[in-house]
Amino acid sequence: MSTTAASTSHHLSPAFPGRAPWGTASKLRAWQQGALDKYIQEQPRDFLAVATPGAGKTTFALTLASWLLHHHVVQQVTVVAPTEHLKKQWAEAAARVGIKLDPEYSAGPLGREYHGIAVTYAGVGVRPMLHRNRIEQRKTLVILDEIHHAGDSRSWGEACLEAFEPATRRLALTGTPFRSDTNPIPFVTYEEGNDGIRRSSADYTYGYGNALSDGVVRPVIFLSYSGNMRWRTKAGDELEARLGEPMTKDAVSQAWRTALDPRGDWMPNVLRAADQRLTEVRKGIPDAGALVIAADQDSARAYAKLIREITGSKATLVLSDEASASQRIEDFSHSDDRWMVAVRMVSEGVDVPRLAVGVYATTISTPLFFAQAVGRFVRSRRRGETASVFLPTIPTLLGFAGEMEVERDHVLDKPKKDGEEENPYAEEEKLLEEAEKQQDEDTGEQDQLPFEALESDAVFDRVLYDGAEFGMQAHPGSDEEQDYLGIPGLLEPDQVQMLLQKRQAKQIAHSRKRPDAEADLLELPAERRPVVTHKELLELRKQLNTLVGAYVHQSGKPHGVIHTELRRVCGGPPSAEATAGQIRERIKKVQEWATRMR
Repeated sequence: MSTTAASTSHHLSPAFPGRAPWGTASKLRAWQQGALDKYIQEQPRDFLAVATPGAGKTTFALTLASWLLHHHVVQQVTVVAPTEHLKKQWAEAAARVGIKLDPEYSAGPLGREYHGIAVTYAGVGVRPMLHRNRIEQRKTLVILDEIHHAGDSRSWGEACLEAFEPATRRLALTGTPFRSDTNPIPFVTYEEGNDGIRRSSADYTYGYGNALSDGVVRPVIFLSYSGNMRWRTKAGDELEARLGEPMTKDAVSQAWRTALDPRGDWMPNVLRAADQRLTEVRKGIPDAGALVIAADQDSARAYAKLIREITGSKATLVLSDEASASQRIEDFSHSDDRWMVAVRMVSEGVDVPRLAVGVYATTISTPLFFAQAVGRFVRSRRRGETASVFLPTIPTLLGFAGEMEVERDHVLDKPKKDGEEENPYAEEEKLLEEAEKQQDEDTGEQDQLPFEALESDAVFDRVLYDGAEFGMQAHPGSDEEQDYLGIPGLLEPDQVQMLLQKRQAKQIAHSRKRPDAEADLLELPAERRPVVTHKELLELRKQLNTLVGAYVHQSGKPHGVIHTELRRVCGGPPSAEATAGQIRERIKKVQEWATRMR
């Protein structure tokens, strides 16, 4: 094999800043060097490297591939990627370090100029024996990029096992080793803990917290927007709710989708705020770009139209995983354009380092998708850059945002909760939990109840950073909102924290000076306005039903009559669709009635 690790350093491009393959290893990042040293010392057949999105997994893998080729441990390389676009991106990155991969390989002998191929998991799933035969003929390193995708379907996992079982070496890479399901991931070791639960075991882990400390990734500022949503159900009932208020799973879904409806006021206001944030960020990062992650193609087109109306400039629109879409992403990556709108495909692995502002405009609510989506904005090019991601105030999303630094493993077994049998609501909670589950490949639009979005507005709600919450609610365009949108785009992590604390203190001081008549929004700092979870909503309903049950015996009236009277006096829908605030009002009212009868 003519490729030597020492020679590859001459092929490095700006896509590999401050890094080089084997032979000039002092330029590798510390974690890349550490993982490489461990691999070379142990020489394992299988190696799982977990590194946060943006940390440089591709560089590590290609450096290792170069070393293995140079030392004749392997004779060829096969890279398996989740998408067509990523397959081509791998081939381009490999070419820059002197490893030639054929991304168009379909069958037959490989051209002599190539050191291997790049394929997708779907491609392996179609013809596993083709790849097995190639691997049996020559010593092969298989690089399994974002290996959790091999668990997306049983057929893909079985195909990977069949195709790559004879491989000389297998390198598995992922930024998010966890999945929402319990499908085992091929070639991943699972170890049983003291609690009897089997969890994935990585050979080397480099989490977001470590990467942030090293300046390898950007700190992320999450800007959350609430607002009142109004929609009509299939039954013809008109419902209204505020994002962040606890409600049933179906109501959360419909309120969320109402917010994302481009015909309402929520999306235009959030896009306008995100564009203002982008303008501020570009003062420190002149080529910074922004991305809207849309739920579907119709929404993506509508968002692109809104962006043009707001900014006067056209947004790059990416609608599918076709060759033209890949080219549009590539063109955007090397341009100075401000906005890109895309459906799902840019949520994982696509390398556009200048993306610094994001709008999460999809209803996908798995931790895997969220982490990969946020990963598009954290890739740091120089110290001090910050990322900003705009979110609807949805409890699940805010939970993910608050746990950015938590390292997770893929769990094969679900633990049994203590006392589950004694909990009278256990069965209901279990059914709700099952109903809320989504496979990682879901689009988030399956099995949703039909409804019609009627009206939405936006309210700046809070900022989440490093697990803490800041800010008070404010109208779009207000001075209070502008204070947070105007945070500089170049700041050290501790400076971000300090500045957010100052902004909140200023906002609290200003609100205290205002007359009560002007306080038309909830005037509490973010840490005192927790987003109530669905489980807590169940507890509120349970409390209301207990009080109504007690009042039945006191008043002699049936349950249904009391609930109807509470609705008439307090307003709002039936208890199953009522918000936490509405249920609390009914609890207060029934307590008042009971006190009068004593």
